[in-house]
Amino acid sequence: MAKQPELDDPRLIERLRDPATCRDAMADVIKLYSEPLYHQIRRMVENHDDANDLLQNTFIKAWTSIENFRGDARLSTWLYKIAINESITFLARERKRLNLSIDDQESTLINAIEADEWIDGDELVQQLRKAIATLPEKQRLVFNMRYYDEMKYEQISEILGTSVGALKASYHLAVKKIEQFFEDND
Repeated sequence: MAKQPELDDPRLIERLRDPATCRDAMADVIKLYSEPLYHQIRRMVENHDDANDLLQNTFIKAWTSIENFRGDARLSTWLYKIAINESITFLARERKRLNLSIDDQESTLINAIEADEWIDGDELVQQLRKAIATLPEKQRLVFNMRYYDEMKYEQISEILGTSVGALKASYHLAVKKIEQFFEDND
């Protein structure tokens, strides 16, 4: 049995670029990245089925544009960037389709959290998800990547194309808003 490749393994990238091994390499990419990418997408869209669809779109986009991956960034950074862009595009399309303002989208996300049959968390977990849903999209992204994925600011900076200083400020503001949410809903 072949050894499981590691995240950002340079041999995996070589295999992705080689026509003889690219299909098997992509299968490894899907095995390695499905779970972390799903969770990142899910925290943004709050719906299991939408998250699954966006995850599939992410892998399709990666597969069809692998020749554009230059290797300047890590493979994980590139995949996260695709997943986040897919999620942002989806949220914008949903806002437009449902004729929602950004404020209306917040209540839509909170309603999705309350109706979510896939998450069986305690009340505190639900409250945290609701608090995060009240954040502006960029702060929500930064908070999720830092808090849940425990990403370093430098990696988030690569993915989002934002300075480390701005990300730290965004995270700090997000934490303050979440704290305020809990104080207001105590």
